Amino acid sequence: MVSAGTAACVADIMTFPFDVAKVRLQVLGETPAAVSVSGSSIALEATAASPQFKGLFGTMFYLVRTEGVKSLYGGIGPGLQRQCLFASLRLGIYDNIKEIYTKTFSLDQEKYFSLMATRILSGITSGAIAITVAQPTDVVKVRMQAKSGPRYTSSLDAYRTIYRKEGVAGLWKGLGPNVVRNSLVNATELVCYDTIKDALMKNLGFRDNLVCHFTSAFGAGFCATVVASPIDVIKTRIMNSVPGKYNGMIDCGQKLYQEKKLAAFYKGFTPSFMRLGTWNVVMFVTYEQLKKLASDVKSRREIEAALPRIKAAQL
Repeated sequence: MVSAGTAACVADIMTFPFDVAKVRLQVLGETPAAVSVSGSSIALEATAASPQFKGLFGTMFYLVRTEGVKSLYGGIGPGLQRQCLFASLRLGIYDNIKEIYTKTFSLDQEKYFSLMATRILSGITSGAIAITVAQPTDVVKVRMQAKSGPRYTSSLDAYRTIYRKEGVAGLWKGLGPNVVRNSLVNATELVCYDTIKDALMKNLGFRDNLVCHFTSAFGAGFCATVVASPIDVIKTRIMNSVPGKYNGMIDCGQKLYQEKKLAAFYKGFTPSFMRLGTWNVVMFVTYEQLKKLASDVKSRREIEAALPRIKAAQL
């Protein structure tokens, strides 16, 4: 879990500008909420439509020009908090859940269908559990990236403000699409990574090294982006919306379809892939190296602990 959380944070730091650009592109067409203060009352009112960005790098250049370089890392605090919770759990409990499913349903891991079924079920389950726990960090991250509503002074201020105005439900806003999205992404990433890695090693003679990890992670990132983009757009729209704008995932999906047909569900696809593809490469490569390092340290300690017993036996 420590290796997974650390690797995910490293990946987040390196790819976060892509994520900010993706969110800004996904919320195009929304009327973000602004806050007007009159005496002691606070009311939400619609502001003008968002500016029309053009593409990944056009969005990033626009943000740097109008809001400064810091805008590319808006929401990095809750982003890292999210990874510490989400990535640690989803990867940390993945193998344990695989064991549970294998034993509970007596699945033969030597058979391809049983192996794939176990991996998919485990990925969906671990992803759903992890994002349910980490949901408040995701809500705050999206709000700070999209610049909707009040300008929060910090992630802690964002948690307090959302809780004060919207209650506990506000911190878990968009949980439904987020569980669907992250369950699919987690299952796709982990299953594709494991499957591609196995195929490279068994069929193409790859060794369990950096090149194999890089290739497997890149393929997993592309597959995850294709599967997750429609749900990701819906999730971002719901989290960033004015209260009452959408009546759940289906309503949001219908309005998106009316807006720009199927293209609406793939808004921000390029930054999504740049983000998720690059993120997967950095995360899995770092994760594999940290696991190897942890394994080496553990082995060294076991050897050091066993030396006195070996010497005693020799004497």
